[in-house]
Amino acid sequence: MKKYYILICALLITNIVCLYNINKNICSNACAIEGSKESTKQESSSRWEANVKKNDNFVFLGDSIFDWYPIKEMYDSSIPIVNSGRAGYETQDILDRMDEMVYRYNPTKVFILIGTNDLNYEDDDEQKVADNIEKIVELIKENRPTTKIYLQSIYPINRNMENHGAQERYNDEIQEVNSRLKDYCKKNDVTYIDMYDVLKDDDGNFKEEYTKDGLHPSTLGYIAITKKLMEYMN
Repeated sequence: MKKYYILICALLITNIVCLYNINKNICSNACAIEGSKESTKQESSSRWEANVKKNDNFVFLGDSIFDWYPIKEMYDSSIPIVNSGRAGYETQDILDRMDEMVYRYNPTKVFILIGTNDLNYEDDDEQKVADNIEKIVELIKENRPTTKIYLQSIYPINRNMENHGAQERYNDEIQEVNSRLKDYCKKNDVTYIDMYDVLKDDDGNFKEEYTKDGLHPSTLGYIAITKKLMEYMN
């Protein structure tokens, strides 16, 4: 009887030890998982803000052409570029989100490239597109008066490429908007960057080697764009 009692006690002690170890492992794993989640959360929340500097910020404001710009591959990490491009955005989308996309970065420089989607998605005429772009510039001037503003021309398109993405965009309309923007910049002390001329071929279309789909730049296109924008970085 005594032997049975000892055996039962031994089994109970063994089970208790096993349960303790199992619970310990579960707690350890849970803590590790929670720590990993927290680390990922912190990394995710700081990934964008890590690009934002206290003293200098060069904001790239625009649509997919900026959104998909391989900035890390094209620029030295010492250049404080904040990518505020959003694929599919039109001028009104930016006007509705100026604080989110511009003001919160307190930029020293803003490079603007917007308007091509307006010409594709909306029935707006060239004057209205130009007016909205000018409103963006004026709002930056009003809210961040020390910010230097660089306004890029809308890029050309190429409808001759197979499976092009130009859709309802046309170079004559783009050139009309650009002409209005150039005139506005000249009268209002804004730096106008004529990227249309940098990227066009002899027929006024987006050079095939500079575009992957007749609308968005290729790697060579982004290299040409970067070379031009670097003139305004210092």
